[in-house]
Amino acid sequence: MRPDTLIHDWNGAPAERRPVMLDDETLRDGLQSPSVRCPTIEQKLEILHLIDKLGIDTADIGLPGAGPHVVQDVERLAREIVDQKLKVRANCAARTVIADIRPIAEISQRVGMAIECCCFIGSSPLRQYAEGWSVDQLLKLSEEAITFAVREGLPVMYVTEDTTRADPDTLRRLYSSAIRTGAARVCIADTVGHSTPAGAAAVVRFIAGVVEECGGGVGIDWHGHRDRDFAVINSLAALDAGATRLHGAAIGIGERVGNTPMDTLLVNLVLMGYIERDLSSLGEYCRVVSKATNVPIPANYPVVGRDAFRTATGVHAAAVIKAFRKNDMALVDAVYSGVPASMVGREQEIEVGPMSGKSNVTFWLERRGLPASDEVVDRIFAKAKASSCVLTEEEIRKTL
Repeated sequence: MRPDTLIHDWNGAPAERRPVMLDDETLRDGLQSPSVRCPTIEQKLEILHLIDKLGIDTADIGLPGAGPHVVQDVERLAREIVDQKLKVRANCAARTVIADIRPIAEISQRVGMAIECCCFIGSSPLRQYAEGWSVDQLLKLSEEAITFAVREGLPVMYVTEDTTRADPDTLRRLYSSAIRTGAARVCIADTVGHSTPAGAAAVVRFIAGVVEECGGGVGIDWHGHRDRDFAVINSLAALDAGATRLHGAAIGIGERVGNTPMDTLLVNLVLMGYIERDLSSLGEYCRVVSKATNVPIPANYPVVGRDAFRTATGVHAAAVIKAFRKNDMALVDAVYSGVPASMVGREQEIEVGPMSGKSNVTFWLERRGLPASDEVVDRIFAKAKASSCVLTEEEIRKTL
């Protein structure tokens, strides 16, 4: 019997598949985390190839306006895309100033590849007050920057920082002007993770209305942060409301507590039926980014964390073991897991610890081709009950 016939799904039918693109911010916003170690160019290249392998559409490869060292890395990454014929397309962040945009145009011309220019500027009354800006100043800066980028042959995405705390009149003026000036995409940024799912949907619907007022044909991006831990659900709400490209970063790295985790977003988009994707390299993508940036992956991190598919609890393990005995791997993957381990190249793991039953011990030994006599099982079981944590493989083998 198929496991899906044994599940009453209160989530409803899978979503209708629709065009949705993904933009990876690991190599730009992700590196703005105060705790990251900046990867070497070799590590950045490895990450870029994994982004491409996961079928992610675009990647922000840096902010060249930050200085010559970034220009050098951005150009090397752009050349890799061209030379290796990668499918992923490049974009770069820039403040709405010509000095930031010019190096993007120069890199684009040198490597012979279009690079999307992501011009950003603060939009909320809070930012305006703190910075001493007026809306007229924002409009002038935006128009000059977009005009220059378009003249240089760069596709433009116009980003309003702190969109989710900006007033409708300001947003209408800024986005309308950007679209008229030549922006091909607009990006709604939940810069400080303020939004709730309802708020994300509301602001996307509003901006979609502005786009239609301007004649349509302009893509809408959603860029979310994790401050209230709504990043993934906000991205899905934005998608349902009309966003056509969603941003994220590996293991959610980025400013403060980080960006939308691209890995978790991908898993949910596949499980909910929005996209089809081979996620067998998802763990490698996260591990490589973790090592390169010196940001550890917590043991209980969803899907790619060490404990995502491990259990040592007797009742839970017993159900998984019974599924194994039925030789039904789909059942094994479903009986105590909301995400199929096989989907991401992993498998369910049974461990032995103080909350385990004897069946854990027997199964652990059998899976490794080790003898599971009553005497051996009793000895390991007693050791587990006396322990304060799950036994390591070395500890169990020493007890044989």
